[in-house]
Amino acid sequence: MKKIMLSLGIIFLILTFAGGFYVYANHGQVNAGYAVIPALWSIICFGYVRNGK
Repeated sequence: MKKIMLSLGIIFLILTFAGGFYVYANHGQVNAGYAVIPALWSIICFGYVRNGK
């Protein structure tokens, strides 16, 4: 389960940077949720890997 959560965390981290670049490229006129929502899921996944229960 840890390996799955780690891989999901990495995928969500990549999506976070892609969303941040998308918001930056559109001069902030689009919703910042494109970067924030994957960042939240990335934090959740990495937190699960770190605690490892």
